[in-house]
Amino acid sequence: MDALLVRNDAAARDAIGLVNARIVLSDKVVSGEVAIAGGEIAAIRPPGAAELDCEGDYLVPGLVDLHTDNIEHHFHPRPGVRWPSAIAAVLAHDWQMLGSGITTVLDSLSIGDYDTAGARTAMLNAAIGGIDAARAAGLLKAGHYFHFRCELSDPGLLPVIRAHVDNPNLRLLSLMDHTPGQRQWHDIELYRAFRRKKNNQVWTDSEFAIYLAERRTHQARLVPEARSYIVAAARDRDIRLASHDDTSRADVEQAAADGISISEFPTTLAAASRARELGQHVVMGSPNVVLGGSHSGNVGALELAEAGLLDVLTSDYVPASLLQAAFLLAEVSGDLPRAIAAVSAVPAAIAGLDDRGRIAPGLRADLLRVRLVDGLPVIQGIWVGGRRYL
Repeated sequence: MDALLVRNDAAARDAIGLVNARIVLSDKVVSGEVAIAGGEIAAIRPPGAAELDCEGDYLVPGLVDLHTDNIEHHFHPRPGVRWPSAIAAVLAHDWQMLGSGITTVLDSLSIGDYDTAGARTAMLNAAIGGIDAARAAGLLKAGHYFHFRCELSDPGLLPVIRAHVDNPNLRLLSLMDHTPGQRQWHDIELYRAFRRKKNNQVWTDSEFAIYLAERRTHQARLVPEARSYIVAAARDRDIRLASHDDTSRADVEQAAADGISISEFPTTLAAASRARELGQHVVMGSPNVVLGGSHSGNVGALELAEAGLLDVLTSDYVPASLLQAAFLLAEVSGDLPRAIAAVSAVPAAIAGLDDRGRIAPGLRADLLRVRLVDGLPVIQGIWVGGRRYL
């Protein structure tokens, strides 16, 4: 192909031509060169620019991740342990995301106190403040935005949302309701087993019955107000909205009635099908692809892909899974450009980031050089805004 070229000739001294590459474009894979100059993908390599032989490796856009819980692991690396420096936790998270090929991330923070007597709210405030401080100091390598996952049935939700909903880097709000007995936890015994495993929470039958009654009371009292507030706040601020863990057609229809255009982690084929009928983007987790199915017993991401119902993959709880899942998806579908778009161009468009996610002149030079080693995609080079980090 012809070399892709630069808009800013004054930055030619920082320019480079990535030659002998298999370039994954929006609709095809071509062999050729990509030029970087002035932090952008250029139309032509300026005279005197450096040259890097990619040795036939793939060049793909930097990954765009709409949902990762990863930052919370750095604030709480072990149960009962809270890392003392917010900026240190943020920078460790930033490097891990970048090392996984994720050049733009919506840090997904689960909002609500979850019976922690204020401890979780304190961590959330520290995480948000730490990211903002690291950004202001120019310390972040990847582009970081916020995705607030709103637990509608939690009494601690609205105070935290009201405190942070005007953060200029908030790009996505998702609505969740994990009240046992519906949606993801329609099987209350699965919920009970999950809490035993994750939180070491063991109830007697009578204690569990009391807990269920309390949660359902919270749901009836809190969810309508919280849902109404968040939908209105998103509309007024032009923030994207997602509905999390929809299980039934009715769940999806309720989301559509609220103007929600993203179905995040639908748990059934029926829910995903209805989301597609209503024009919603269907988002699934990449660990689901790598593991060959849902660890919670929900519908598999590959099953949705085979039905033509998968638009976006997110790293969820394993950053390194995102690139691997994209190549696995391409192996199944035979369509590498579409698989890569599910982790780059499509999520970038959903988040309103129209300056990245594709390899095209004038866009940000967020790029990955990827080599397949025994079928596993291994990153050989990372560029963010034209700056090389690996």
